[in-house]
Amino acid sequence: MWETERLTIRPWRAEDRDRAFDLYARWEVARWLGAAPRVLESPQEAAAMIERFRGRSADPRYGVWAVERRDTGVVAGSVLLVPMPDGDGEVEVGWHFHPDSWGHGFATEAARAVVAKGFADGLAEILAVVRPGNEPSMAVCRRLGMAPLGRTDRWYGTELEAFRLGRPQE
Repeated sequence: MWETERLTIRPWRAEDRDRAFDLYARWEVARWLGAAPRVLESPQEAAAMIERFRGRSADPRYGVWAVERRDTGVVAGSVLLVPMPDGDGEVEVGWHFHPDSWGHGFATEAARAVVAKGFADGLAEILAVVRPGNEPSMAVCRRLGMAPLGRTDRWYGTELEAFRLGRPQE
């Protein structure tokens, strides 16, 4: 668990199930996620998803974490730092936020903290992949200073916009 100016980034917990369901059961969120986007259909699916998120943290360098607003204690969304599927060691930063938390800079703030953690843990570069048309997420990539690499279907079995950020030179 760590904190930014406005956020606490922490593991997802079982008691976050209802908020996770409210987030991932929304088409306006789910439409941008995965090769075949779909919404969660039950709170039980949300509980299973939280367990999967928690299981991604076996290597302490990586994970899918809840992003909690420090002022309200409400989970605003998720931030992730994970190895890319079918990759050659590439690592991805990503974010999924509830619509009630859009437009406040939370995704950029959380992603910036996770990127800093990744670089502190020795990563040389971090990628992001965004479904074409997801302009708000592409704007987050730009705010993070990520360079656009163009479209690729290299990961996730669908065409995505790829972005790259190299470790800052000391």
